Amino acid sequence: MKMYFLMPFLTLLAIPVSAAKMTMPSDAPKSYETECASCHMAYPPGLLGQKNWQNIMSGLNKHFGTDASLDAKTQAEITQWLIKNAATREKYAAFAPENRITKTAWFIRKHDEVGADVWKRAGVKSPANCSACHADAAKGDFEEDRVRIPAK
Repeated sequence: MKMYFLMPFLTLLAIPVSAAKMTMPSDAPKSYETECASCHMAYPPGLLGQKNWQNIMSGLNKHFGTDASLDAKTQAEITQWLIKNAATREKYAAFAPENRITKTAWFIRKHDEVGADVWKRAGVKSPANCSACHADAAKGDFEEDRVRIPAK
């Protein structure tokens, strides 16, 4: 068998098929890490679609129960970057209820085996705390084979 017959199949193996690797874009403004990661993980923008990021950034004065207001320049810089790098694949770009990653269909499907008690553990606290179980979540690495759920 000639090698050129295998090339289409080998190419398919190289295509990412899940959110397991949701790399943080290298052009992230410093303000994103400084402002957003001061309270929570700086989520990779590809985890939500453009409309969700627009909603989040336009409502920072009531950001999930906290006033996370920014000066206009910083808010514009972060908003533009998030929208530019937002999810484009339908699976991730679908509108997230309440603008929450944890309410998306793909998140719920990926975490369906996680019991309610796990989310309440001291080392986890919330489904939004990705880094509790995904050590490299801040780098955009959500590989299932590296998940470590904190003990009770």
